[in-house]
Amino acid sequence: MGLKSFLESRRPGGTLGKVLLYELIGAFCASLFILFYRVRVRGSKNIPTTGPLLIAANHQSFIDPPLIGCFVRNRHLSFVAKIGLFKFGPFAWFISALNSIPINDEAGDAGAIREILKRLAAGHAVLIFPEGSRSHDGGQKAFKRGVALLMKRAKCPVVPAAVEGCFDAWGPGTKFPKLLGQRVAVTYGKPIPYAELEKAGAQGALDRIAREVNALRMQTRAEMRKANGGSYPPAGPGDCDAEGIH
Repeated sequence: MGLKSFLESRRPGGTLGKVLLYELIGAFCASLFILFYRVRVRGSKNIPTTGPLLIAANHQSFIDPPLIGCFVRNRHLSFVAKIGLFKFGPFAWFISALNSIPINDEAGDAGAIREILKRLAAGHAVLIFPEGSRSHDGGQKAFKRGVALLMKRAKCPVVPAAVEGCFDAWGPGTKFPKLLGQRVAVTYGKPIPYAELEKAGAQGALDRIAREVNALRMQTRAEMRKANGGSYPPAGPGDCDAEGIH
């Protein structure tokens, strides 16, 4: 594979510097997740290698974007991030170089939507968190209706994905992540063709994505808790018995 083909396979239209930076940071983050969190990864081969793609995931922690992104090894993701993260210049440059898109989700951000659609049209994969913000208890919140409009305009497949354990590792209200005694996991579901979502209608498509993401989350919780005798992650929202098996 030539250099140009390599760059296009990772990030359509990407420069050598940005592609190499993403590769370096991705490998570094993956190493940290393996070392400190003994990460469990399932379904990464479900991610199509080319073409426009939305990845919709639940949101528990600041570590969700790098966790989901660094284990998709066949292509780079674009990340939708709150505009407040772009206030500090050097950090704004850094996350922009890693394909982040600023969005003001409190007031509706037409500019951000246009940028997402532009990247999808160019063949990018974009990670979104339909809840809009991190969970306050580790459970899954309702998905925002604006996501249904985005899916309708994007006209591309959607991959449901789920993270688990991230809330306990670094949930809202804690200044620093816990690095000892924690486990995290990420599961990627199978792509849902746009034709199927279109048939369901806007609300039906949104409801389906929400159900599939939560089902993946609960399956992942059950697998994690079964592997360690029900001790971790601790019992929380959505668990249907003391062992967390759903």
